[in-house]
Amino acid sequence: MYNDEKNLYHYTYRKDGSESGHEPQAEAQPSVDDQLRAFQDQNGPQRPIQEMKPVKKNRMGLKITALALCCALLGGAVGGGVAWGISRSGSGTSINVSSRPATTVSINKVDGKTEMSDAEVYAATVNSVVSIRTSATSGTNFFGQAVETASAGSGFVLTADGYIVTNYHVVKDADTVTVTMYNGDEYNALYVGGDEDYDIAVIKVEATGLPAVTLGDSSTLNVGDHVLAIGNPLGELTFSMSGGMVSSVNRTINVDGTPFNMIQTDASINPGNSGGPLMNSYGEVVGIVSAKYSSYSDESVEGLGFAIPINDVYAMIEDIMTNGYVTNKPYLGIFGGSMTEQMAAQYRYDISEGVFVYSVEEGSAAEKAGLQMGDVITKVDDTDISTMEDLTAVKKQYSAGDTVTFTVYRQGETITLSLTWDATPADTAANENQDQTVQDNSQYGGYDPYDLFDYFFGGGR
Repeated sequence: MYNDEKNLYHYTYRKDGSESGHEPQAEAQPSVDDQLRAFQDQNGPQRPIQEMKPVKKNRMGLKITALALCCALLGGAVGGGVAWGISRSGSGTSINVSSRPATTVSINKVDGKTEMSDAEVYAATVNSVVSIRTSATSGTNFFGQAVETASAGSGFVLTADGYIVTNYHVVKDADTVTVTMYNGDEYNALYVGGDEDYDIAVIKVEATGLPAVTLGDSSTLNVGDHVLAIGNPLGELTFSMSGGMVSSVNRTINVDGTPFNMIQTDASINPGNSGGPLMNSYGEVVGIVSAKYSSYSDESVEGLGFAIPINDVYAMIEDIMTNGYVTNKPYLGIFGGSMTEQMAAQYRYDISEGVFVYSVEEGSAAEKAGLQMGDVITKVDDTDISTMEDLTAVKKQYSAGDTVTFTVYRQGETITLSLTWDATPADTAANENQDQTVQDNSQYGGYDPYDLFDYFFGGGR
């Protein structure tokens, strides 16, 4: 109980409130009613108070309580260690381990009818995928020594006798090309031919009995279809598979001035994947992966990859295998460039869009159709032409021998011309990039194309 002495409180265990060490003699205690009446007489009426019954002491209980409290404190300090010891040594401790046997993956034949799991597609096709390493010489250094460069890509076996498909940019300008199969076999490959406008190339190894892929129909792809890519990401993570869905079909993208029709996918595609196969859930190759186009304007992207539809290039691949280049690739025979507002204002043209014809090659399809220097091509059939890229893109819709209608602006008037596409000459195919924007003035003896325009049509700059 508490005693009040000069407003200081002292605690004592004694019933009478004294702090003496001597036990007082027992005195008769008044009843509770007597105490209440006496208290009321001294202090006036008060609120009722609850009767307090005396508590019988149990010293053994206090000892047990104190012991329990000490154990609790000790347990809090070393609880972690105690729990660890119990989990390690307790007789009731057990670890659940699955007894499920390993899944057996069937190696199926790709027949175009059997839909497979991702693991089954990998097992059925990985032996047809190859890792490609190239080396090349790129100029000389400060000391005049040749600078060696190396790169890596992917590809896939098209025929059992060693024809392999990849991207043009993977093997372009390579001095050596080395192919590694999934089983570790290595071959030196020979460059057969390619096409930069479609970014396809064919290489050949001396081997027989190679496991070839099965080509599918890329025109049957729908947005949301599941697709898989196997390749050599980063040049060292060989024979990796990534999966995703078709994000878009017939997606037109423009890379370095060259338009491409692509399959867009969210499957992970990285440098080194270039040239590898894009497969559907039946294990058929529906596209050629192009990691070069998985970035835009030097910006890294995520969940965005592209593949060339196999239907767009299959005939060209066969052409390359036979002739070393695409023989039926359409050829116009001009040097041209995109029309600009500056040119329109300077030379008093009524239009500011289209392809301006700087020169026409003698004997070409353009000359036969009547195209002239200074003409502006504004339409091919029903497709509007605003830039040189538009003309390059529309050419991919035709083959040599096809006849089209050109709409041309000439000296303030709009005329139409009938043109039959020529086939790309073999020497031009080897050099690539015909009928493109004027960039190198050496084509014109070092003269600026604007100066040539001035020479033939007058005016100044």
